[in-house]
Amino acid sequence: MNDNKPKDNSRRSFIRNASIAAAGITIVPRHVLGKGYVAPSDKLNIGSIGAGGKGQSDIAMFFKSGNANIVALCDVDDRASAKTRANFPKATYYKDFREMLEKERGNIDAVSVSIPDHCHAVAALMAMQMGKHVYVQKPMTHDIYEARMLTEAARKYKVVTQMGNQGSSGDGVRQMQDWYNAGLIGDAHTIRCWTNRPVWPQGTGYPTTKDQIPPELDWNLWLGPTAFHEYHDGFVPFSWRGYWDFGTGALGDMGCHIIDPPFKVVGLGYPSEVECSVADIYEKMWTPAYHPESCPAASSIKIKFPGKNGKPDVKLTWMDGNIRPERPDELGPDEQMGNADGGAIIEGTKGKMMCGCYGANPTLLPTSRTKEVGNVPKTVDRVPGGQEGHYAQWVNACIAGYGKGYTSSNFDYAGPLTETVLFANLALRSWNVKDDKGRFPGRKKLLWNADEMKITNFDEANQFVRRQYRDGYSFKI
Repeated sequence: MNDNKPKDNSRRSFIRNASIAAAGITIVPRHVLGKGYVAPSDKLNIGSIGAGGKGQSDIAMFFKSGNANIVALCDVDDRASAKTRANFPKATYYKDFREMLEKERGNIDAVSVSIPDHCHAVAALMAMQMGKHVYVQKPMTHDIYEARMLTEAARKYKVVTQMGNQGSSGDGVRQMQDWYNAGLIGDAHTIRCWTNRPVWPQGTGYPTTKDQIPPELDWNLWLGPTAFHEYHDGFVPFSWRGYWDFGTGALGDMGCHIIDPPFKVVGLGYPSEVECSVADIYEKMWTPAYHPESCPAASSIKIKFPGKNGKPDVKLTWMDGNIRPERPDELGPDEQMGNADGGAIIEGTKGKMMCGCYGANPTLLPTSRTKEVGNVPKTVDRVPGGQEGHYAQWVNACIAGYGKGYTSSNFDYAGPLTETVLFANLALRSWNVKDDKGRFPGRKKLLWNADEMKITNFDEANQFVRRQYRDGYSFKI
């Protein structure tokens, strides 16, 4: 017996089984059903776009909250979705999210989007325009323009939103917020973030051969709004992350987890400038094999955030490809720096603090100071269940209704965070773009007008702010 198999709790089936539809009653109060029983009409009916991989675990967590029905499933790959379909046999199954949304619009209250990055925005926006609450996996979108538009769309359509960076609901980031609000490190001015990603191939360009498309996979639907590419076994189910048309590289995969704690703790907003360096692959001496369609194997990026209310500017450095910043002097030679996935260090005018990926294991530096300081006033409410509570938090906020609940990574917050991550990617993609004189201006500092979403000193870089969709897909709020 599968403990995750849902009961038949849909609104329609409950009414039918209770034989009350003829009386015109559509909502049954909890007290009629007994203490502690949640009526099907009080649960959130979810349609999930993406039922394999991360989608599978997201769906399981929504259902685990006890307040959600899984009504519809959508996935372009029958192999990936097989387990979820078996767990939720009463959920209607689709391959095209557009069809699912149109046919199920009267049956679902909310939509989860757990598919490759290049399809996040178009799927989420279509759901939001139908008045459906949305949970979108990180990064929220594939490009900067999409992130800004989804942020505005959440307000326009008055829907509850959450990005899938579950560490944002964890106790670790809230402990760091309490320390920062208590003034223990003063005003932040320097942030260092790093990750071991990518752990998939990057920097090599698209395959020059094509493979046979598996019969269970609808490759055309998988491509979604992006340009056509021949199918290759290496793209699915995971290595798509390393190609710009599909993924957002190491930054997109881990930036929303690792940059999130300092972004939330310090209260960062939109950045103002960026510069980067990348690890080129050399085919022969002095001849870099740069592939503009593929994310680099490793990179170092510096982003500046203007100071607010008399506070200093904040400079954030990101490193990936298993490159790490210098160990702080306050950290002992044998003490762990971050964790296996990466970490973040925040340096202020009076001290430093550090955490691992997802805000795990937060500590003041030196680490002995954490115990010496002891408890400080709790200035930020904890989320019941911590990281796992990220899912139930969204479910419950949706049930409460727009403006009545709270989510840790709603689009007003997740939008600027995602834009920061994608702004760093804009710098990477501009690295080897030549101007009309054959120079590489992308290798200098790029200045950003956040209001206009525009690089002001190298126009060629602006091609990466917003992409073009192929026929059949649109994006207009």
